[in-house]
Amino acid sequence: MTPADLSLLLKETAVQVFESHDLDTSVLPEAVTVERPRNPEHGDYATNVALQVAKKAGVNPRELAEWLAEALAKSDAIDVAEIAGPGFLNIRLAAAAQGEIVSQIAAAGSAYGNGKAMADVKVNLEFVSANPTGPIHLGGTRWAAVGDSLGRIFEAAGATVTREYYFNDHGGQIDRFARSLVAAAKGEPTPEDGYGGQYIHDIAAAIVEQKPDALDGAAEEVQENFRSLGVEMMFAQIKKDLHDFGVDFDVYFHENSLFESGAVDKALEQLKSSGQMYETEGAWWLKSTDYGDSKDRVVIKSDGNAAYIAGDIAYVADKFDRGHNLNIYMLGADHHGYVPRLKAAAAALGYNAEAVEVLIGQMVNLLRDGKAVKMSKRAGTVITMNDLVEAIGVDGARYSLVRSSVDQSIDIDLGLWAAQSSENPVYYVQYGHARLCSIQRKAEEIGVTSEAADLALLTHEREGDLIRTLGEFPAVVAEAAELREPHRVARYAEDLASVFHKFYDQCQILPKAGDAAEPIHAARLALAQATRQVLANALGMVGVSAPEKM
Repeated sequence: MTPADLSLLLKETAVQVFESHDLDTSVLPEAVTVERPRNPEHGDYATNVALQVAKKAGVNPRELAEWLAEALAKSDAIDVAEIAGPGFLNIRLAAAAQGEIVSQIAAAGSAYGNGKAMADVKVNLEFVSANPTGPIHLGGTRWAAVGDSLGRIFEAAGATVTREYYFNDHGGQIDRFARSLVAAAKGEPTPEDGYGGQYIHDIAAAIVEQKPDALDGAAEEVQENFRSLGVEMMFAQIKKDLHDFGVDFDVYFHENSLFESGAVDKALEQLKSSGQMYETEGAWWLKSTDYGDSKDRVVIKSDGNAAYIAGDIAYVADKFDRGHNLNIYMLGADHHGYVPRLKAAAAALGYNAEAVEVLIGQMVNLLRDGKAVKMSKRAGTVITMNDLVEAIGVDGARYSLVRSSVDQSIDIDLGLWAAQSSENPVYYVQYGHARLCSIQRKAEEIGVTSEAADLALLTHEREGDLIRTLGEFPAVVAEAAELREPHRVARYAEDLASVFHKFYDQCQILPKAGDAAEPIHAARLALAQATRQVLANALGMVGVSAPEKM
């Protein structure tokens, strides 16, 4: 019986109790909250539902708790239901009911933990979207890990997810990139506002090799040669780096297409005609303060050129028009101002502003021997995705970036994350999975099977802890999806691994050499198999491998 099953039983029981005592059932919550007590001596689960509704029902909380306890005691799934304090209910499950969780995991397999809370949600999840002017830096790497994990968790919650990369190929930064390439090809110093690093020289050389006459012709023609080929080569490298990191996108959306297709003109004309934009001093402004922004935003500058927000306006319209009812932008720490302006753009266009969410990610710092790592061999000044992967591997990189809330800056100790020890969180979790796989191989060698296991035999304290931890996984996934916090799944995996290792230390899973297998061994093997499945599911949701051997 999972916490969700117990919640349902409590609700059904409360309805019966209310009806038998002529109480108003409408005061009952839609779902009864159950929690694990901090002190296991207080039971497997606890609920405060009696305290929550007693006043509304016009009864004493403790008396209501007594009625509920008496009714619950009649259920085969409940071993003990005790009243504590002014009306808390502490509940201990019957062993057979608790063991049902193991059977549910075996039946669900890789789908255990999945739900339907977001079944009607079509998510446009835009993340990374790094400019094609250089390798992906640490901030973009964090979004690659977090965004991909969030997409996996949304899908586990039932959502339809479009992973999208906004390809910024319109604007001044592309011109600076092209000028930097031209300078490198000519052997000239990097322009003052240009891009440095070995990668610029590598791309410039590759362009000249592919197009030997790239430097011939008028300055504008040369600039265009290096712009088009340079952006193509840089973005191809970005895609490869992301793919090697385990991140692939469904849509690569080109910013320039919004201007070439007329989408920007169409959106701005709609805003003008609906009175959502106004002209003053030769510029056109969006009435964004009408929708909670701190100030109105210039959309068309006085020189007639579109401001950056013009593309944002057309882009948010495009997202909604493609049928997405939840549009999530994952942006860097310097983009706080985008939250109100994007919501204002959606509202001004007539869309639901609440369906626009902006997640802001904080900085990532690398440490080696306690000192900050600041330089990259290839990129010159910034640390890149490849630098991090080279230092601690893809699994270490992804896990280290996902396991903390994105609104916190994080320090990654390269020595810690490269170590093969229990101090390294990803190694600790993966080792737990590998140990479980080893147990399975040993069971097959000696002929122990979990078929027809009597799960009611799992009455040891450590067995109960492990079963209840396994039962929490669906709720963890649902909460991670609702709060947009994939780190919850990573932290859960660490907790599960810890609880498993304690179980392993105290409970003999397989018979000792020379001993015959007993029913308890089959039951514990079933529990170990369930644990292996849930660890694999959790690691999969954060995009980290579940090795069978280490």
